[in-house]
Amino acid sequence: MAYTTINKSTDYFNTKIYAPDGSSSFAVTGVGFQPDWVWLKSRGYAEDHQLNDSVRGATKGLQSNLNSAETTQSNGLTSFDSDGFTVGNLSDYNWNGDSIVSWNWLAGGTASSNYDGSITSTVSVNTTAGFSIVKYTGTGANATIGHGLGVAPKMIIVKAYEGGQQWAVQHSALGATKGLRLNSSNAAYTSSTRWNNTEPTASVFTVGTEAEVNTNTEDHIAYCFAEKQGYSKFGSYTGNGDVSGPFVYTGFKPAWVMTKRTDSTSGWIIRDNKRDTFNPSQTSLYANAPTADDTSGGASYYLDFLSNGFKFRGSGTAFNASSGSYIYMAFAAAPLVGSNNIPATAR
Repeated sequence: MAYTTINKSTDYFNTKIYAPDGSSSFAVTGVGFQPDWVWLKSRGYAEDHQLNDSVRGATKGLQSNLNSAETTQSNGLTSFDSDGFTVGNLSDYNWNGDSIVSWNWLAGGTASSNYDGSITSTVSVNTTAGFSIVKYTGTGANATIGHGLGVAPKMIIVKAYEGGQQWAVQHSALGATKGLRLNSSNAAYTSSTRWNNTEPTASVFTVGTEAEVNTNTEDHIAYCFAEKQGYSKFGSYTGNGDVSGPFVYTGFKPAWVMTKRTDSTSGWIIRDNKRDTFNPSQTSLYANAPTADDTSGGASYYLDFLSNGFKFRGSGTAFNASSGSYIYMAFAAAPLVGSNNIPATAR
């Protein structure tokens, strides 16, 4: 049985849905901690995804579905608070009458300098939860960057945020020769200049000369994830094209799952246990698109969250094409069995 040192997953990751009122200052509470990374999305409207982190600063917004530069949003997310965050009246964050979902991660609070790589980075890290936020300035030449996790990350999401560069994604299931873009539905592609064909280590990840990860003199932000048993999992699976789709073992009851087909065009599909509170899950958001909550796939997009993983109940090609190749990123609602020997139950 799975063993974990994290018995309460919501101390490190939590989904919070809120009903905004359009006011100039709206406090979102009930997250359970002061988040360092908030990713939120309007559920009712085709508004952009908004990503804010404590390393760049609360009011600095990025959009996962766009290649746009960072913008200062004085009426967007205005502060990270002890039990959540506060937003202004920018519609993406606070549209009166809307429902907004926020996904919240805990890093390490105030960032500090990291000298492990050839480029000095600024890092906020939570080694217990396997998550770090890394800021660095590109050089345009092959380089290494310290991530602070103490183990090799399984997934890295990078944005050169001063210009119009696309989002770069490295995933352990694809290796350091392959690349994906978070803002794109395109399949994985081969590149020797993105990660310099070098796998991340326990102390650093490597970037090549590609502008998306290493624009000379430009600031970049990287969200780095290490796998933690019973809390997070980053892997791959192969579709079978059947209504009884593949089962993916995670060792925990999922709270949040993002999948991406890698051998063909398909979006980054996000499911969570707060928008769909019982099986099957069918409400999708797409990291690469501003689309509102989407249930148009019907039964072909059904997914069950189980006590020890997730299982596809539909044959939609976006996550279950016959012989299709997919990656995933998942966080727990509860471990299958914690160090307190309390087992998780299916919902």
